[in-house]
Amino acid sequence: MDLGLGGKTALVAAASKGIGKACAMGLAAEGVRVAICARTEADIEAAATEIRERTGGEVLAMAGDVTRPADVERFVSSTTQRFGGVDILVANAGGPARGYFDEASDEQWRQAFELSLMSVVRLIRAVLPSMRRNRWGRILAVQSSTVKQPLPGLLLSNALRPGAAGLLKSLSLELGPDNILLNTVCPGRIMTERFLAGHTQAGKSVDDYVATEARDIPLGRIGTPEEFANLVVFLASERASYITGTAIQVDGGMIRGLL
Repeated sequence: MDLGLGGKTALVAAASKGIGKACAMGLAAEGVRVAICARTEADIEAAATEIRERTGGEVLAMAGDVTRPADVERFVSSTTQRFGGVDILVANAGGPARGYFDEASDEQWRQAFELSLMSVVRLIRAVLPSMRRNRWGRILAVQSSTVKQPLPGLLLSNALRPGAAGLLKSLSLELGPDNILLNTVCPGRIMTERFLAGHTQAGKSVDDYVATEARDIPLGRIGTPEEFANLVVFLASERASYITGTAIQVDGGMIRGLL
């Protein structure tokens, strides 16, 4: 299937590894020029090299923290100067701290707000001028299955990520006339470094941890970053031209209570 993405420009945040890198890789494989950022310069440069080698695509890599307004502005302005604008935004960031209500300090609430909600607000604000000018845009926010169903021990995520999904739903009404489509994509358990790090807290070997975590997933396994990225690439494409304002989970059927 021709996804109609050749020549487009995508900005992918938190793309040095895991889900973000897989999204950038998938878009580059479709002929998209990609701009990627992450906090650590060595990691983002290594990711850029891998994407170039595997796809032959054009990649702009920058170190930056999406919780810092100045870094967001610099990332978007550099992308615009290099590629002429931004057609696709993949707003991605790490998750807030784990824990329960009695454990969360005001500072942790503030950090989670900046990470999970305000980073999305600022990224969208920065890319909208070029999307409006071209009357074409795709905005994807990578959130979590907690958008659909709260999970134990993830209070900050449960509280704040639905706000980001509500933002995109609201903006889908405002920006539809400009042919700018916005969707939230919600990963469940995906085989990333962040996921695998949980084995230490669980006190299990990696293999036992993965087997335990897969038990309540109907497909019986943990998903891959590439499987998640496949949906992001599709939603960014011309083939998804009538899909906006949705929140779609990629979780192997784990979330069952809500449609």
